Amino acid sequence: QVRLVESGGGSVQAGGSLRLACTASGSRYSQFHMAWFRQAAGKEREGLATIFTLRGTTNYADSVKGRFTISHDNAQNTLYLQMNDLKPEDTAMYYCAATQVVRGSWSSEGSYNYWGQGTQVTVSS
Repeated sequence: QVRLVESGGGSVQAGGSLRLACTASGSRYSQFHMAWFRQAAGKEREGLATIFTLRGTTNYADSVKGRFTISHDNAQNTLYLQMNDLKPEDTAMYYCAATQVVRGSWSSEGSYNYWGQGTQVTVSS
């Protein structure tokens, strides 16, 4: 059973930074597609960034490109999301997700089999 556990959320003022972590267990993640999503109150879940852990290739949503950086530590089986220049509109529950094969768009939540429980990020103005 694959298990994903997020951490690192919290409250920060606009312009600040946070780094989220997602620790994976139960499988080898050397060939997984992993991603970060977020869901704000009353909105649909939004794909933010993805990484293919075998090659380190990444993709980003336009809304976070240049501010957020996704990375993965294969030795620690941990996914990260470095978030800089945070804005109040970044306030949401943040989730990590994983799959061995992406069927469809990387930013679609239906493309992922495994999900963490989420970590809350709140950005105040």
